Amino acid sequence: MHLVSIAMYLTPRPLAEATAELWSFLRQYLLHAGLTGVPETLDQTVAYDEAWLRPDLLLSQACGYPFATSLRGRVRLVATPVYSHPGCDGPLMRSFIIVRNNSSLRVLEDLRGTTAAINSPDSNSGSNLFRAAVAPLASNGRFFGRIIETGSHGGSLAAVIEGRAESAAIDCITLENIRRFDPAQVEGIRIISETPKAPRLPFITSGDASSQTILLLRGALHAAIREPSLAAMRATLGLVDIALLSEADYEPLLSLAGDALPPLRA
Repeated sequence: MHLVSIAMYLTPRPLAEATAELWSFLRQYLLHAGLTGVPETLDQTVAYDEAWLRPDLLLSQACGYPFATSLRGRVRLVATPVYSHPGCDGPLMRSFIIVRNNSSLRVLEDLRGTTAAINSPDSNSGSNLFRAAVAPLASNGRFFGRIIETGSHGGSLAAVIEGRAESAAIDCITLENIRRFDPAQVEGIRIISETPKAPRLPFITSGDASSQTILLLRGALHAAIREPSLAAMRATLGLVDIALLSEADYEPLLSLAGDALPPLRA
Protein backbone atom coordinates (compact mmCIF):
# COMPACT_ATOMS: atom_id res chain seq x y z
CA MET A 1 0.00 0.00 0.00
CA HIS A 2 1.28 3.45 -0.90
CA LEU A 3 1.73 6.25 1.64
CA VAL A 4 -0.14 9.53 1.21
CA SER A 5 0.56 12.34 3.68
CA ILE A 6 -0.74 15.86 3.00
CA ALA A 7 -0.05 17.46 6.35
CA MET A 8 1.26 21.00 5.88
CA TYR A 9 -2.03 22.89 6.28
CA LEU A 10 -4.30 20.83 8.54
CA THR A 11 -5.21 23.29 11.28
CA PRO A 12 -7.66 24.74 12.11
CA ARG A 13 -10.04 21.79 11.73
CA PRO A 14 -11.95 22.90 8.58
CA LEU A 15 -8.67 22.59 6.69
CA ALA A 16 -8.19 18.99 7.78
CA GLU A 17 -11.72 18.13 6.68
CA ALA A 18 -11.25 19.84 3.31
CA THR A 19 -7.90 18.11 2.76
CA ALA A 20 -9.53 14.73 3.48
CA GLU A 21 -12.22 15.55 0.93
CA LEU A 22 -9.55 16.49 -1.61
CA TRP A 23 -7.77 13.18 -1.09
CA SER A 24 -11.04 11.23 -1.40
CA PHE A 25 -11.53 12.75 -4.85
CA LEU A 26 -7.92 12.19 -5.89
CA ARG A 27 -8.13 8.58 -4.72
CA GLN A 28 -11.21 7.82 -6.80
CA TYR A 29 -9.56 9.41 -9.84
CA LEU A 30 -6.40 7.34 -9.40
CA LEU A 31 -8.32 4.10 -8.84
CA HIS A 32 -10.43 4.73 -11.93
CA ALA A 33 -7.20 5.31 -13.88
CA GLY A 34 -5.96 1.88 -12.80
CA LEU A 35 -3.46 2.77 -10.09
CA THR A 36 -3.24 0.10 -7.40
CA GLY A 37 -2.27 0.24 -3.75
CA VAL A 38 -3.99 3.58 -3.22
CA PRO A 39 -4.83 4.11 0.49
CA GLU A 40 -8.35 4.99 1.53
CA THR A 41 -7.32 7.73 3.94
CA LEU A 42 -4.45 10.11 4.53
CA ASP A 43 -1.73 8.82 6.83
CA GLN A 44 -1.76 10.45 10.27
CA THR A 45 0.90 8.30 11.91
CA VAL A 46 4.08 9.31 10.09
CA ALA A 47 5.60 12.73 10.78
CA TYR A 48 5.12 14.98 7.77
CA ASP A 49 8.85 15.35 7.10
CA GLU A 50 9.51 11.63 7.62
CA ALA A 51 7.00 10.84 4.88
CA TRP A 52 8.99 12.74 2.26
CA LEU A 53 11.71 10.10 1.87
CA ARG A 54 9.62 7.00 2.40
CA PRO A 55 10.12 4.62 -0.57
CA ASP A 56 6.37 3.88 -0.59
CA LEU A 57 5.40 7.55 -0.85
CA LEU A 58 2.73 8.28 -3.43
CA LEU A 59 1.90 11.90 -2.59
CA SER A 60 2.94 14.48 -0.01
CA GLN A 61 3.53 18.22 0.27
CA ALA A 62 7.03 19.40 1.13
CA CYS A 63 8.46 22.69 2.32
CA GLY A 64 10.21 24.49 -0.54
CA TYR A 65 13.61 24.86 1.08
CA PRO A 66 14.11 21.18 1.96
CA PHE A 67 12.85 20.34 -1.53
CA ALA A 68 15.67 22.43 -3.00
CA THR A 69 18.29 21.08 -0.58
CA SER A 70 18.04 17.79 1.34
CA LEU A 71 15.32 16.30 -0.89
CA ARG A 72 16.97 17.27 -4.16
CA GLY A 73 17.38 14.24 -6.42
CA ARG A 74 15.65 12.02 -3.87
CA VAL A 75 12.00 12.86 -4.61
CA ARG A 76 10.14 13.90 -7.75
CA LEU A 77 8.16 17.09 -8.22
CA VAL A 78 4.49 16.56 -9.05
CA ALA A 79 2.97 20.05 -9.06
CA THR A 80 2.69 23.28 -7.09
CA PRO A 81 -0.66 24.42 -5.65
CA VAL A 82 -1.88 27.94 -6.32
CA TYR A 83 -3.74 29.67 -3.51
CA SER A 84 -5.84 32.84 -3.53
CA HIS A 85 -4.83 34.22 -0.13
CA PRO A 86 -3.33 37.70 0.37
CA GLY A 87 0.40 37.49 -0.20
CA CYS A 88 0.09 34.77 -2.83
CA ASP A 89 1.06 35.44 -6.44
CA GLY A 90 0.30 32.53 -8.74
CA PRO A 91 2.58 29.66 -7.65
CA LEU A 92 4.61 32.07 -5.51
CA MET A 93 4.16 32.97 -1.86
CA ARG A 94 5.69 35.25 0.76
CA SER A 95 5.70 35.50 4.52
CA PHE A 96 4.46 38.40 6.61
CA ILE A 97 6.73 39.72 9.35
CA ILE A 98 4.69 40.25 12.48
CA VAL A 99 5.13 41.96 15.86
CA ARG A 100 2.81 42.48 18.84
CA ASN A 101 0.04 45.02 18.47
CA ASN A 102 1.42 47.15 21.30
CA SER A 103 5.03 46.96 20.10
CA SER A 104 6.94 50.15 19.30
CA LEU A 105 8.60 48.35 16.37
CA ARG A 106 7.36 49.77 13.06
CA VAL A 107 9.82 48.86 10.30
CA LEU A 108 12.38 46.13 9.63
CA GLU A 109 15.29 48.27 10.80
CA ASP A 110 13.66 48.44 14.23
CA LEU A 111 14.19 44.69 14.64
CA ARG A 112 17.98 45.05 14.80
CA GLY A 113 19.33 43.42 17.96
CA THR A 114 15.95 42.05 19.03
CA THR A 115 14.79 38.43 19.46
CA ALA A 116 13.20 36.73 16.47
CA ALA A 117 11.19 33.50 16.47
CA ILE A 118 11.58 30.93 13.70
CA ASN A 119 9.77 27.61 13.43
CA SER A 120 12.88 25.71 12.26
CA PRO A 121 16.18 26.60 10.54
CA ASP A 122 15.22 24.74 7.34
CA SER A 123 11.77 26.31 7.03
CA ASN A 124 11.53 28.39 3.88
CA SER A 125 8.63 30.56 5.03
CA GLY A 126 9.48 30.81 8.72
CA SER A 127 13.25 31.21 8.52
CA ASN A 128 14.84 31.52 5.10
CA LEU A 129 12.50 34.13 3.61
CA PHE A 130 12.85 35.99 6.92
CA ARG A 131 16.62 35.81 6.40
CA ALA A 132 16.26 37.20 2.89
CA ALA A 133 14.16 40.13 4.13
CA VAL A 134 16.67 41.30 6.75
CA ALA A 135 19.90 40.36 4.94
CA PRO A 136 20.29 43.82 3.30
CA LEU A 137 20.25 45.32 6.80
CA ALA A 138 22.75 42.89 8.32
CA SER A 139 26.20 43.90 9.50
CA ASN A 140 28.95 41.29 9.24
CA GLY A 141 26.28 38.64 8.80
CA ARG A 142 24.41 39.65 11.96
CA PHE A 143 21.13 41.42 12.45
CA PHE A 144 19.07 39.89 15.27
CA GLY A 145 20.38 39.74 18.79
CA ARG A 146 18.90 36.31 19.43
CA ILE A 147 16.93 33.59 17.65
CA ILE A 148 14.53 31.16 19.29
CA GLU A 149 13.20 28.05 17.56
CA THR A 150 9.52 27.27 18.18
CA GLY A 151 8.77 24.23 16.01
CA SER A 152 5.79 25.70 14.15
CA HIS A 153 4.23 28.88 12.83
CA GLY A 154 1.67 28.64 15.64
CA GLY A 155 4.51 28.44 18.12
CA SER A 156 6.16 31.50 16.60
CA LEU A 157 2.89 33.45 16.79
CA ALA A 158 2.57 32.50 20.45
CA ALA A 159 6.18 33.50 21.14
CA VAL A 160 5.53 36.98 19.77
CA ILE A 161 2.20 37.44 21.53
CA GLU A 162 3.63 36.22 24.85
CA GLY A 163 6.69 38.47 24.57
CA ARG A 164 9.32 35.75 24.24
CA ALA A 165 10.24 37.18 20.83
CA GLU A 166 9.74 40.55 19.19
CA SER A 167 9.04 39.27 15.67
CA ALA A 168 8.43 36.25 13.45
CA ALA A 169 7.75 35.49 9.78
CA ILE A 170 4.48 33.66 9.17
CA ASP A 171 3.70 32.31 5.72
CA CYS A 172 0.81 34.03 4.02
CA ILE A 173 -1.25 30.84 3.70
CA THR A 174 -0.96 29.92 7.36
CA LEU A 175 -1.71 33.47 8.49
CA GLU A 176 -4.84 33.73 6.34
CA ASN A 177 -6.05 30.30 7.45
CA ILE A 178 -5.74 31.32 11.09
CA ARG A 179 -7.39 34.69 10.41
CA ARG A 180 -10.38 32.97 8.80
CA PHE A 181 -10.87 30.03 11.15
CA ASP A 182 -9.27 31.02 14.48
CA PRO A 183 -9.12 34.83 14.45
CA ALA A 184 -8.54 35.15 18.20
CA GLN A 185 -5.08 33.67 17.65
CA VAL A 186 -3.97 36.68 15.58
CA GLU A 187 -5.73 39.50 17.41
CA GLY A 188 -2.56 40.39 19.29
CA ILE A 189 -0.27 40.86 16.28
CA ARG A 190 0.21 43.22 13.36
CA ILE A 191 2.20 43.05 10.14
CA ILE A 192 5.13 45.43 9.70
CA SER A 193 6.69 44.05 6.50
CA GLU A 194 6.76 41.15 4.08
CA THR A 195 9.46 38.89 2.74
CA PRO A 196 10.51 38.33 -0.88
CA LYS A 197 8.44 35.86 -2.89
CA ALA A 198 9.37 32.25 -3.54
CA PRO A 199 7.76 29.13 -5.03
CA ARG A 200 5.25 27.68 -2.63
CA LEU A 201 5.19 24.22 -1.05
CA PRO A 202 5.31 21.56 -3.80
CA PHE A 203 3.44 18.28 -4.06
CA ILE A 204 6.02 15.50 -4.33
CA THR A 205 6.23 11.76 -4.83
CA SER A 206 8.87 9.10 -4.35
CA GLY A 207 12.12 9.45 -6.25
CA ASP A 208 11.41 6.04 -7.77
CA ALA A 209 7.97 7.02 -9.08
CA SER A 210 7.44 6.49 -12.79
CA SER A 211 6.62 9.29 -15.19
CA GLN A 212 3.25 7.61 -15.74
CA THR A 213 2.47 7.86 -12.02
CA ILE A 214 3.39 11.54 -12.02
CA LEU A 215 1.11 12.16 -15.00
CA LEU A 216 -1.74 10.40 -13.18
CA LEU A 217 -1.19 12.50 -10.05
CA ARG A 218 -1.13 15.69 -12.08
CA GLY A 219 -4.29 14.65 -13.89
CA ALA A 220 -6.02 13.99 -10.57
CA LEU A 221 -5.00 17.37 -9.16
CA HIS A 222 -6.12 19.23 -12.27
CA ALA A 223 -9.44 17.35 -12.19
CA ALA A 224 -9.95 18.42 -8.57
CA ILE A 225 -9.56 22.04 -9.65
CA ARG A 226 -12.21 21.66 -12.33
CA GLU A 227 -14.75 19.54 -10.42
CA PRO A 228 -17.86 21.67 -9.63
CA SER A 229 -18.82 19.61 -6.59
CA LEU A 230 -15.51 20.49 -4.91
CA ALA A 231 -16.06 24.26 -4.99
CA ALA A 232 -16.62 24.49 -1.21
CA MET A 233 -13.54 22.38 -0.52
CA ARG A 234 -11.39 24.58 -2.75
CA ALA A 235 -12.77 27.72 -1.09
CA THR A 236 -11.92 26.36 2.35
CA LEU A 237 -8.35 25.62 1.29
CA GLY A 238 -8.06 28.77 -0.83
CA LEU A 239 -6.97 26.46 -3.66
CA VAL A 240 -7.57 27.90 -7.12
CA ASP A 241 -5.17 26.16 -9.50
CA ILE A 242 -2.29 23.74 -9.97
CA ALA A 243 0.98 24.97 -11.53
CA LEU A 244 3.64 22.81 -13.16
CA LEU A 245 6.97 24.27 -12.10
CA SER A 246 10.37 22.73 -12.68
CA GLU A 247 13.03 21.87 -10.11
CA ALA A 248 15.02 24.80 -11.50
CA ASP A 249 12.26 27.15 -10.32
CA TYR A 250 13.16 26.20 -6.75
CA GLU A 251 16.93 26.70 -7.14
CA PRO A 252 16.83 30.40 -6.11
CA LEU A 253 15.95 29.19 -2.61
CA LEU A 254 19.51 27.90 -2.29
CA SER A 255 20.78 31.47 -2.09
CA LEU A 256 18.92 31.98 1.19
CA ALA A 257 21.45 29.94 3.16
CA GLY A 258 23.66 32.93 3.97
CA ASP A 259 24.68 34.36 7.32
CA ALA A 260 22.12 37.11 7.93
CA LEU A 261 20.65 35.10 10.79
CA PRO A 262 23.01 34.31 13.68
CA PRO A 263 23.37 30.75 14.96
CA LEU A 264 20.59 29.45 17.18
CA ARG A 265 21.36 29.75 20.84
CA ALA A 266 19.51 29.51 24.10
